[in-house]
Amino acid sequence: MACILFPSPIFGPIHSRRLGTSLGINLLPAEAKVCSFDCVYCECGFNKDHDAKRKLPTREEVRTALEKKLIYLQKTGVVPDVFTFAGNGEPTSHPDFDLIIDDTIELRDRYFPNAKISVLSNSTFLAREKVVKALAKVDNPIMKLDTVNADYIKRIDRPNAKYDVKGVIEKLKNMTVRPIIQTMFMKGEFEGQSVDNTTDEFVDPWIDVLEEIKPREVMIYTLDRDTPAAGLKKADKESLCKIRDKLERRGYRVMVSV
Repeated sequence: MACILFPSPIFGPIHSRRLGTSLGINLLPAEAKVCSFDCVYCECGFNKDHDAKRKLPTREEVRTALEKKLIYLQKTGVVPDVFTFAGNGEPTSHPDFDLIIDDTIELRDRYFPNAKISVLSNSTFLAREKVVKALAKVDNPIMKLDTVNADYIKRIDRPNAKYDVKGVIEKLKNMTVRPIIQTMFMKGEFEGQSVDNTTDEFVDPWIDVLEEIKPREVMIYTLDRDTPAAGLKKADKESLCKIRDKLERRGYRVMVSV
């Protein structure tokens, strides 16, 4: 299926199901997906399909492009709700992620002080202290946790380095600000095996772990665009609402995107 890559380092604004009018900040190359996961549902495709040797945009390039875009948006009367670090891979992998966050906060405060700053992360770089400190400065640190089932993560999220879900959970618990947890729910199959993580078998242990992490919000969503793997299907509204109801009974603030 057709997948998409985002311009770098700035793209949009675009409409986000979860965040509103979102100005994208892509710290990965425009021509390549570079990610510590290789999720079968990723709208950017598989890592192997791209040239990972492309250079990352520098801190200076990001700052210059961002300021130029913000000046343009002011002149045209477009007001972003949020600046979102996303794009063609894991944003926190950039070696200057923390410094770029500082630059972004400064420019946001100058041009659009009411806009929020969000980071969409797969949580794989929480061992870096400077990443954790940077995430504490943004309005919305949105951290992925699709399941607590290690076999499912290996088969569907497909980390390309050593990944210990229990260790990631501990790091999420120890973040200096309470994160927002985002979880992809879907149905269908991949390589002849079910990918359905909407069942009690997956949902109940995941909710138990959320009790330990204590996120300030939980975002549950499903497929919205083409995926690189065939056989994947959207989770139906009924299944997502059932999960939402379970979360709300535990006292969580929940956002559902169908």
